[in-house]
Amino acid sequence: MHSPRHLPLFWRAALLMTVAALLLTACGGATPAAPASNTGTPAPSSPSTKAGNLVVLEWAGYELPQFYEPYFAQNPGAKVDYSFFSEDAEAFAKLQSGFNVAVVHPCNPWWGLYVEQGLVQPIDTSKLTNFAGLDPDMVKMGQFNGQQYFIPWDWGFESILVRSDKLSELPQSWADLANPAYAGHLAIWDSGEANHIIAALALGFDPWNTTPEQDAQIKQWLIDLKPNLLTYWVDFSELAQQMGAGDVWVASNAWADTYKNLLDQGVAVEYLNPAEGMLRFVCGFGISSQTKNVELAHAYIDAAIAPQSMANFSNEYGYGSANLQALPLIDPEIVALFHMDDPDFLKSTVFYQSLTQEQRQRITTMWNDVKAAP
Repeated sequence: MHSPRHLPLFWRAALLMTVAALLLTACGGATPAAPASNTGTPAPSSPSTKAGNLVVLEWAGYELPQFYEPYFAQNPGAKVDYSFFSEDAEAFAKLQSGFNVAVVHPCNPWWGLYVEQGLVQPIDTSKLTNFAGLDPDMVKMGQFNGQQYFIPWDWGFESILVRSDKLSELPQSWADLANPAYAGHLAIWDSGEANHIIAALALGFDPWNTTPEQDAQIKQWLIDLKPNLLTYWVDFSELAQQMGAGDVWVASNAWADTYKNLLDQGVAVEYLNPAEGMLRFVCGFGISSQTKNVELAHAYIDAAIAPQSMANFSNEYGYGSANLQALPLIDPEIVALFHMDDPDFLKSTVFYQSLTQEQRQRITTMWNDVKAAP
């Protein structure tokens, strides 16, 4: 669902090094590189497992210390090391490969797979002093087999972001991405899952219950979209730069932080609500089944879901908070801009649902075929 955020140069370099290490591991069985420390200093040659050192597998940009403010005050001398990922599939693959972390932060369509694969352990919510403030519906999403495996943290939208000063007519639907007026100026997210969903919506299908015939139509729709395509976007900062420069006029599956960043720059952009609905997701924290730092993992999660920590996050990036007690602490303009206090609007969105492993494999194959098509 997310991608790299507002990254200082050394964090961008750390992210590239981490992804390169993962590729080496997949191809040659090399030991994964160490995650980068939140201090910016060189990390050890392998993920630390020492008591007091917590390793977190995280979306880049989420390592800012104000997002887990109370942690260091409550754990003097503690250190947090981060390893970054840019898509949920990458994080899942890392844990499957045995990558040694304590806390992981995937999004809700993947939670069930983590539990099925035994990659995470139940969370003791009695150790979370801020648990009572969490949205109960989001909390239920993290429950499997009668136990709490994931703690919701952030939620947000994916929608169509446009340079309104470049278009004579704005898209009204996901289907409008195919408008030939956008030829050479469309950017779509490099995610098979996301593109399967938007193509299904454009064609009037249920994205999570498609037939083989409908899958074939989805694939062809995405191939037919390619004449409009300028690029597949992966990195948040690159998309923001391309839209800011005026190269990209229409971006699909853009997130709140892209929109907020461009607004802050004074760029003429609009974040649209397609006729079929914006997409919406929830992401949250799980504790690795392999970690020995269970107590610190609970402490980190508790610090992150504290109302002020969550408000700091929402104010920075424009994402919603799973802790309802954070809402009064969030900038009212951001609350209004992203409908954080509008339950009727939130009900109108299309919520990401879980996919089976078989569905994911079919979608991955489809997406590879689409990208390879002329």
